[in-house]
Amino acid sequence: MRNGVKAAVVGGVCVTLLSGAGYGLYNFASAMSGDSGTAAGVAPPRTGPPSGPEVRETTKAFFAAWEKGDAATAASYTNHPQAAEALLTAYSQDAHIGGVRIAPGTPDGDTVPFAVTATVSYDGASKPLSYRGTLTVVRGVTSHRALVDWRPSVVHPRLRQGDTLTTGKAAAPRIEAVDRAGKVLDRQKYPSLGRLLDELRGRYGEKSGGRSGVELVIRHQATPDGGQAADTPLVTLVKGRPGRLPTTLSASVQAAAEAAVMRYPESSVVAVEPSTGGILAVANNRTDGFDAALLGERAPGSTMKIVSAATLIDNGLTTADGPAPCPPSAVSESQTFQNLEGLAPDENATLADSFARSCNTAFIKFADEVEPDSLTREAEDRFGLGRNDWQAGVPTFDGRVPASGGPDTAASLIGQGQVQMSPLNMASVTATAITGVFRQPVIVPLSLDGREPARARGLAPDTVRQLRAMMNRTARSGTAAGVMAGLSGDVGAKTGSAETDGAARSDSWFTGYRGDVAAAAMVQDGGHGSDAAGPIVATVLRNAG
Repeated sequence: MRNGVKAAVVGGVCVTLLSGAGYGLYNFASAMSGDSGTAAGVAPPRTGPPSGPEVRETTKAFFAAWEKGDAATAASYTNHPQAAEALLTAYSQDAHIGGVRIAPGTPDGDTVPFAVTATVSYDGASKPLSYRGTLTVVRGVTSHRALVDWRPSVVHPRLRQGDTLTTGKAAAPRIEAVDRAGKVLDRQKYPSLGRLLDELRGRYGEKSGGRSGVELVIRHQATPDGGQAADTPLVTLVKGRPGRLPTTLSASVQAAAEAAVMRYPESSVVAVEPSTGGILAVANNRTDGFDAALLGERAPGSTMKIVSAATLIDNGLTTADGPAPCPPSAVSESQTFQNLEGLAPDENATLADSFARSCNTAFIKFADEVEPDSLTREAEDRFGLGRNDWQAGVPTFDGRVPASGGPDTAASLIGQGQVQMSPLNMASVTATAITGVFRQPVIVPLSLDGREPARARGLAPDTVRQLRAMMNRTARSGTAAGVMAGLSGDVGAKTGSAETDGAARSDSWFTGYRGDVAAAAMVQDGGHGSDAAGPIVATVLRNAG
């Protein structure tokens, strides 16, 4: 399939949805009107951005046709008429939205805000619908007309590529998700939980004793693995009976996580309870709405050194108090690796020294001594990572630590190369490191639907003792000391930063624990671990006690 073209089914008809990024497609209506002619006596086609009058005229015509339910005419005023007609048709026919009134606001250049009021009606039931949106007017490259730059969010701000609208009996009953203390988890109060609650509803609505009502929902396109993402409800016309769903979440920890991520764009955090594996909080602050906390796949940088240190210890290559020199650079398979700028070399360093200072070269020096699959086996057998068998109750990415040779072996030891993790994975790594037991993270009780959790051997007591000591030292006097200052009790941490292709700054990673709470955060393009991810984790740990 060509780049930028996706097939989607809307209202039972297969249509082609085209990305709004390239708006130079030929517009059928303009072709019929002959506006591209350049014969003698005909004015040359307009170029450049649409003028103010053009913006107003185009939006006025587009809104008028939309209000009438004339999808074809409305679509002719867009740069992707086929995709626009399909979604606007679904708006009136599948979603049963009528009585549409659109009030345009004052244009800001080529951008026009607007307010929509309408009525959703189905099987004798009706409810009002209102929301605000924006659209942009662009110049068609071929037609030279002023056209609405089409994207699904023009119809409703919560629509994304591949989404559509439909009204009918809900696919799953509503749920009243409650935290571990029985407190209701409301999506308005905890906005990061919105998509997660939709997923839980789709999976457990009936199992929790609910009964379906009638709703207007956003129906999302299929997930990459071929599954179907849970619908997003917009308006309830007929109330069903919500099922009561117990979760492992903590309302207080969730509130702290929500507040923490709001300080940093493109950030995600997860907190777990090491003694049980219960997920305490999941929060994201991302413009794309993606749940990177549970599903992200990013290089974790030096936070991976927790697993790497365990690998070195368990394979008898060194100990926390054993040698792990920190030279200014290290070469593996003809590739040279450097430390972060400003880190002084220490040829007499122990593993604990190099771990606390996050010395990359100390770990790279062991690349020739470990087997290509040593880190993979440690991650899978001890930490339960990378086997795609977690049963958390919602979809999760379970980590990826592929067996690697050549320079990738060295890169993997410092959390780069082909290693991929999510904040959930790294919170679980920390929980396993400090307890010695891998407890697969869960967000709803396993007993609710008889799920079998993933299992792993865990760590030997002596390895746990060494990892805890190294993480505690990192939190008290190492790279995490500034962030963790003021946190009392039994604490530990590991910082990380991961370079990604094409990014101006590294991703910021941080994982830490305090008592029986482990948390990990990632901030894309956030810089060093203590710059952004660290304060997020520290806030969660400070408010989780």
